[in-house]
Amino acid sequence: MNTKQRYKLRKFVNELAKIRGRHTELVSVYVPSGYDLNKIIQHLQQEQGTAENIKDKTTRTHVIDSLERMIRHLRLYKRTPENGLAIFAGNIAAQEGKADIKVWSIEPPQELKFRSYRCDQTFLLDPLKEMLQHQEAYGLIVLDNREGNVALLRGTYIEEIADMTSGVPGKARAGGQSSVRFARLREIAAHEFYKRIADVANKEFLPIIKDLKGILVGGPGPTKETFVEGAYLNNELKKRVIAVKDISYTGESGLRDLVERSQDVLHEEEVTKERQIMQQFFQLLAKDPNKVVYGKEKVKGALELGAVDTLLLSESLSDEDMGYFEELGDKSGSKVQVISVDTREGKQLRELGGIVAILRFVIR
Repeated sequence: MNTKQRYKLRKFVNELAKIRGRHTELVSVYVPSGYDLNKIIQHLQQEQGTAENIKDKTTRTHVIDSLERMIRHLRLYKRTPENGLAIFAGNIAAQEGKADIKVWSIEPPQELKFRSYRCDQTFLLDPLKEMLQHQEAYGLIVLDNREGNVALLRGTYIEEIADMTSGVPGKARAGGQSSVRFARLREIAAHEFYKRIADVANKEFLPIIKDLKGILVGGPGPTKETFVEGAYLNNELKKRVIAVKDISYTGESGLRDLVERSQDVLHEEEVTKERQIMQQFFQLLAKDPNKVVYGKEKVKGALELGAVDTLLLSESLSDEDMGYFEELGDKSGSKVQVISVDTREGKQLRELGGIVAILRFVIR
């Protein structure tokens, strides 16, 4: 699921999550991938018959009407969409005794593998909410002899788990200590520090190993190789180490640098694709500024002229602005990409107003 799909799904879920029925009158239906829609329609028609037994007249009417609207909507489809279908219907009228039956549907960005029908005071949204959570992740470990950090990369977001400092003495030894004894003390302290880092990584990464696509390790100097090659990480996790990178820092900056320097192994990942397109924009802005525009009015003008090749929208935009510019971009034949605010480049886009474009041709 890319950022644009995630944004649309989150907006859909948030809209429906605000709706509350006065009684158990909101209908939720999940249709799995490949399932016969005619069977779903037949089931809903049976539920209409069952709803006739609801004692409260208003609730009975709302449920039956919601099912009817849902059935009509489903008949618009020739077949079940590739990933299945989630469909919802219910009364959203603010005034008691009034009826305003609405129906919503979405083809989820991930395959639905189950069938469900529910009538309740709220819509059944948990399956869609679960899709918004990044299941797959990369483990991140950065370390030197002073500091160590363990984190997870989920989509474009770096989730820091631990920031640890070591008790390893500095290189200058206290008076009276032999160099051999001092070196041995440093070696023991470093060994204990690596064990602490590995203990955190083992505790956090092993429970999610099925969803762990790989582990990236980075740091300045030879410390990272000593850590990876030593008997610190669990053997199953050692097998998941897919990159060991030289980086200049530890801490938050080091984690970001590790991800940036690992593009060779992350080239298919969302975070890398976002960074690449944003870097293209900033490079053009610096070297050939006539080939890019930013700001609502300038981007709008370029879209209306059909001059926009790629429209980049920050996920921090309001729903109104996002919808307006997405529609304008689609009409003008532009590639539209929603950019998260989890990366450095995504934050820079937000600071530019959240709306920028790479042009097909220079506007005079």
